[in-house]
Amino acid sequence: MKKRVTGIGGVFFRAKDPKALRTWYRDHLGIDAGDYGKTFEWRESEDAEKKGHTVWNPFPEKTDYFDPSAKELMINYRVEDLHGLLDVLRKEGVEVVGDVQEEEYGKFGWIMDLEGNKVELWEPPETFPSE
Repeated sequence: MKKRVTGIGGVFFRAKDPKALRTWYRDHLGIDAGDYGKTFEWRESEDAEKKGHTVWNPFPEKTDYFDPSAKELMINYRVEDLHGLLDVLRKEGVEVVGDVQEEEYGKFGWIMDLEGNKVELWEPPETFPSE
């Protein structure tokens, strides 16, 4: 099996007023995030030709995207083989939540950690749609 986690794919958190918070971060920290957050682009350390992306985004306070977790924060981890990793995690007794979603931005799956945090696993596409 390939590496399990290759990096942080995103940081998502609940906010009372996501639009105002995005504006605050833009004005004070220079993070210019639209409705879907800010995507930071970087280069892989082992292959400088290969781009990577990490997303930062506040979600509405009442979002159900983090369900079944009641926590305020969700981390997205980059993985190389989502389906393979989910198979291994199931065998290890890890709770897998929902079905894998395949989008133009990659494949997404979710698990619950030991303390009830929903964890998003993301297998990025070979070529990112914005490229």
